[in-house]
Amino acid sequence: MSETKIALVTGANKGIGYEIAAGLGVLGYRVGVGAREEVRRESAVERLRAAGVDAFGVPLEVTGDRSVTDAAELIERQTGRLDVLVNNAGISGDTGPGWVQDPTTLDLDLVRTVVETNVIGVIRVTNAMLPLLRRSTSPRIVNVSSAVASLTRQADPDIEIGPVMAAYSPSKSFLNAVTVQYARQLADTDILINAACPGLVATDFTGFHGPRTPEQGAATAIRLATLPDGGPTGSFFEDDGVIPW
Repeated sequence: MSETKIALVTGANKGIGYEIAAGLGVLGYRVGVGAREEVRRESAVERLRAAGVDAFGVPLEVTGDRSVTDAAELIERQTGRLDVLVNNAGISGDTGPGWVQDPTTLDLDLVRTVVETNVIGVIRVTNAMLPLLRRSTSPRIVNVSSAVASLTRQADPDIEIGPVMAAYSPSKSFLNAVTVQYARQLADTDILINAACPGLVATDFTGFHGPRTPEQGAATAIRLATLPDGGPTGSFFEDDGVIPW
């Protein structure tokens, strides 16, 4: 009988993160629900368990060294290894009218805050979980990115890519670049790491604007989290395939 696979999803108490956790749970994974707010985290765990998912809560603030270390130690005690890490937690940062972040008037503290969560937080969590992932026979890492990270699409005037977001969009481009560096460094291991675009999903993150449901937004991340051995690594995907950098 095969061993139950273990997954950790950050920012999993709601929205896309919750649906990634739910989707992996349906596939038989035991899922750690990473979230910083206790009430929301435990509520998500209860809902997942009620749906038949083997879920457990992981207190996790991705911007805090101690919190991330404690999370790794908790997973070590609970399961002894990790098969899947989905770095979903992220923020957009404050925006002006029309959801715009104007580069000509941008608050530098806002940029630092967004990068601290969307990029440095991912590095912090990934490096803390790598020893556990290395114990897996088929370790997978998925970084939840966005189509607005694509420099090719951003620079094409014929492609509708949404408002100017001079903190959020570059933070996701930075995340994509970091994903490639991990893939290069881990090329001689069994770890596959990719970036996933969920599309424009109607969640509180977008003010519930968008044509896609959280379940639809979770699909690409779930697919990348369950790639077979020998699958792609260091790439950027959406539902329809690879997104140009």
